[in-house]
Amino acid sequence: MIQLPRPGREGQTAVEKVIANRRSVRSYRDEALSITEVSGLLWAAQGLSSPEGLRAAPSAGSTYPLEVYLAAGRVSGLEAGIYHYQPEGHSISLVKAGDFRWELCQLAMGQSWVEEASVSLILTAQYERTTTVYGERGIRYVHMEAGHAAQNVCLQAEAAGYGTVVIGAFRDIQVAELLGLKKGEAPLYIITAGFKY
Repeated sequence: MIQLPRPGREGQTAVEKVIANRRSVRSYRDEALSITEVSGLLWAAQGLSSPEGLRAAPSAGSTYPLEVYLAAGRVSGLEAGIYHYQPEGHSISLVKAGDFRWELCQLAMGQSWVEEASVSLILTAQYERTTTVYGERGIRYVHMEAGHAAQNVCLQAEAAGYGTVVIGAFRDIQVAELLGLKKGEAPLYIITAGFKY
């Protein structure tokens, strides 16, 4: 388990400016993000935002079906690898060592920015956490929650001065295999992040 630096909670940029400036970024500099910057992205996706265990993104009935994986390639202070984020304790655990950005790029239909970005966050869902409470409608709620989390990540990146793009085109089964997902857990979103050209 790797303890992440505490994320900052006092930004220097107005939220309106961040929203106005946010754009999809598909071209990245060959520059590492810091582990502190990656910490902020992970916290924005699913980090704890209250002592009661509520998270940065809303969840229907606080069922929290989302999991977050990090495919780290260029991060100062962190070895390349695939990591699983643990909101409780704000830490990551290594799933597998190595730089898997090229493999993830191939599974994302060859979208080159997946390989060029410093990192990718992969949002996955365990639907039954929500569907056991809300039935079939819970599937809709899970997808809404993925959108909330992804937008948080994009706005966090923009506020910190780097870029992101969200990706929905990828080979689900192979991405699940790359991440080592358990049965019943499905990848929903890939979000690349890095310094803009």
